[in-house]
Amino acid sequence: MNHNILFVKLCLVISFNLSCQSKKPIIEKVDISTKLLNNSIEGKILAGYQGWFNAEKDGSELGWKHYGNKGNFKPGSASIDFWPDLREFDSDEIHKTAFKHQDGKYAYVFSSANFKTVNRHFKWMKDYDIDGVFVQRFVTSLNREKKRITNYNQVFDNCFNAAKNTSRILSLMYDLSGSKSENVVETIINDWKNLVNKYQLNDPNNPNILTYKDKAVISIWGVGFNRLDNYTLDNIKELIQFFKTNHKYGNCSVLLGVPTGWRTLSRDAINLSKLHEVIKMSDIVHPWTPGRYHDLLSADIHKEEWIEKDKKWCDDNGLLYMPVVFPGFSWANLKNDMSLLNQIPRLKGDFLWRQFYNTISTDVKTIYVAMFDEIDEGTCIFKVTNNPPTGKSKFLTYEDLPSDYYLWLTGMASKMLKNKIPLTKQKPFYPNETN
Repeated sequence: MNHNILFVKLCLVISFNLSCQSKKPIIEKVDISTKLLNNSIEGKILAGYQGWFNAEKDGSELGWKHYGNKGNFKPGSASIDFWPDLREFDSDEIHKTAFKHQDGKYAYVFSSANFKTVNRHFKWMKDYDIDGVFVQRFVTSLNREKKRITNYNQVFDNCFNAAKNTSRILSLMYDLSGSKSENVVETIINDWKNLVNKYQLNDPNNPNILTYKDKAVISIWGVGFNRLDNYTLDNIKELIQFFKTNHKYGNCSVLLGVPTGWRTLSRDAINLSKLHEVIKMSDIVHPWTPGRYHDLLSADIHKEEWIEKDKKWCDDNGLLYMPVVFPGFSWANLKNDMSLLNQIPRLKGDFLWRQFYNTISTDVKTIYVAMFDEIDEGTCIFKVTNNPPTGKSKFLTYEDLPSDYYLWLTGMASKMLKNKIPLTKQKPFYPNETN
């Protein structure tokens, strides 16, 4: 054989092999990012997680925070309308109260400062196919006494590690309620920097960090409401710029929590066209709807007048639309007004399921459930008891439905959004339930 020809063939074989080897890592990298990372907001149902419940002797020194009416937690003075179901909880998670059940036994509550309890909540999310949460972080609390800030950080640490333990995803949501213009930007930026330094919250390659378009999602709630807030739209613009462009702490996708009337600049929204300018700077629009409709008919009207038109506006402007659904509403004990008990009835899950159907049938890509643990305003979906304390304070139940009913129902909606079950207006039957 001609040695020159042999040499050329050998070079071609070596070149081909080297070419294949050089391409192989690139193929593997794409495969890993697309198959293993599943932290995009699209195709997900996430809930709000307050995590603001404290109990006496839980180590926080905050007393009965968010249990007692003005801190006073005893029969006749409470701020919650549902009572948590603690049958699965261990003895080191529960705190005795002055309330008693019908059988005379004392009633207990949990503390969000306990990692074991938060981890249990996240495990429930995993058990019922709920993708994760937006952890609420109220900006006004970041300027209060040290013990409150310490507790806030403890709760977030609990959530972050629970998400890792249970393969859930989370995003931090800064709630601006009550914030003041002179320090809101500085407070949020400094807090965010501390959290990023510790948790790398802006790293989209962390499988437990919520992302959109391969960027970590940061959420700002309370933008454009017509209430008397002291922060401005210019404050919001400054925050968006920071979260999007800061070299070390930014490169994020920004979600804005806005009023129901944001698109028309009406209802609960400020009548300023500048609001649209600010919203167009963001990536995800999240209108707040709890209390804006109250039954199946008004929920259907809301779909036609708001959800469909809001989504089209977002589509036309290149934004992702994330509607809010809620199971019901009640804040009688919080407001010390029993006429507000069961203000928006749950209708044994029909109300929530209709909202799931209305949003998914509008071809939304993601849904926010308000809330996971909000028993103050009666929007919780986690496990509550059908045997609450009796006496001077009145509490609601899940109308004799199983304690896990709303977790299960939300999980079924998650399957419907992911096309694992057919889209249906008819509420599914709970296992072993008969029609």
